[in-house]
Amino acid sequence: MSPLSVLIVEDDEDFRVSVAALVGREGYRTREAGSLAGAREQLAEEGADVVLLDLGLPDGEGLELLEDEALAERTEFVVMTGDVAVESAIKALRVGALDYLPKPVDRARLQSILTHVARTRGLKHEVHALRGELRELGRFGPMVGRSKPMQQVYDLVDRVATTDSTVFVTGESGTGKELVAETVHRLSRRKDGPFLALNCGAMSESLIESELFGHEKGSFTGADRRRRGYFEETSGGTLFLDEITEMPIELQVKLLRVLETGAVTRVGATSPTTVDVRVVTASNRDPQEAVAEGALREDLLYRLNVFPIHLPPLRERGDDVELLAAHFLAGVNEREGTSKRLGDAARARLLDCAWPGNVRELKNAIERAHILADDVIGPDMLPEPDTSGPTTTPDGAVLQIRLGASVQEAERRLILATLEELEGDKKRAAKVLGISLKTLYNRLNVYEAAKSSSGGDDATR
Repeated sequence: MSPLSVLIVEDDEDFRVSVAALVGREGYRTREAGSLAGAREQLAEEGADVVLLDLGLPDGEGLELLEDEALAERTEFVVMTGDVAVESAIKALRVGALDYLPKPVDRARLQSILTHVARTRGLKHEVHALRGELRELGRFGPMVGRSKPMQQVYDLVDRVATTDSTVFVTGESGTGKELVAETVHRLSRRKDGPFLALNCGAMSESLIESELFGHEKGSFTGADRRRRGYFEETSGGTLFLDEITEMPIELQVKLLRVLETGAVTRVGATSPTTVDVRVVTASNRDPQEAVAEGALREDLLYRLNVFPIHLPPLRERGDDVELLAAHFLAGVNEREGTSKRLGDAARARLLDCAWPGNVRELKNAIERAHILADDVIGPDMLPEPDTSGPTTTPDGAVLQIRLGASVQEAERRLILATLEELEGDKKRAAKVLGISLKTLYNRLNVYEAAKSSSGGDDATR
């Protein structure tokens, strides 16, 4: 491994040169910059393992470098200051600086810090290599799977986890959206903070506001004491809001305000409380569909959907079903002290099933099969394959289109006829047509606008 690279950012040239000499004597590569602009230029060209950073520079605050999340992820910052008690030095530690060095620099302290960074860097390389090996084996944090769709999910999680951006996870029920949120948390700089999950669809409207934001004593009947809400409880960590489209619309306004201000106001309180929370949300509905139906505020969606991640259904994950089944069976065997296994015919049955309940259904099916089996799980202990398929119309109806019709007109009539045949079931219609639900809604909006402007009738003929 190459020697540690250290960039000294200090506008006092004599002091900068003396620090560079100290660092060089420890066997590390050194570079120097006398300004914020110079530091950015050097970091853009080559990067650095460590930046020894003066707080006050001629062209700005040294802490501005820590605002670059990608840079902060791969570089350690050590603040050099003449007064460790000043507020800016404390702020530096809060925003991600590794440590501080009082001026004049003590050589032993400098050596200790750089040795720590060198060891940490080696560990990070090992962890990165190990993470790659685990992905090949089908594991990424608590998630299991090595199919191409899941590898794409892992790539997205890996990229966004190191930032503080909001994440919106979509996918059918039972696909493991909470596991995605948990993995984002585990790989983030907030990993030592709390992770809490709240299902917005499983809580009454009268309770969810208090659960999220807390309440003061006497603010409503039964409020016999002050209570901190989920936002305060997860300050410094990650809050996962599942089924966000089921949150009452009036509460969505308050959630948006919290996301924009970083402060919550407890029910019955008059002053806000500052919180530091990363929010990950999820829904099994298409968010654009929820906006179109008035279930989700569009401005809130824009704020939540900074980084969308779509989790594929189990039927699109190929051999992952076998990998997951083996994983679940190993868990049950360990819990029950058994060594039951899947027979070859059962493995084949796993691939034939549609699994409409996705990973959750598979997990429950494996536990049931474990109970039924003596030693080997057979195919008769698993669900029957679904041969009906969800992508056919009820009676195979035929649509006639005259020769010479435009492609747009043919498409319009096919979409509307399919919807009529499926009794307005948009999700199923999108599957039958082989288009996304969002595309279907976009087409319907176009047809509705054309109908309104012409005053015509879009009934199929």
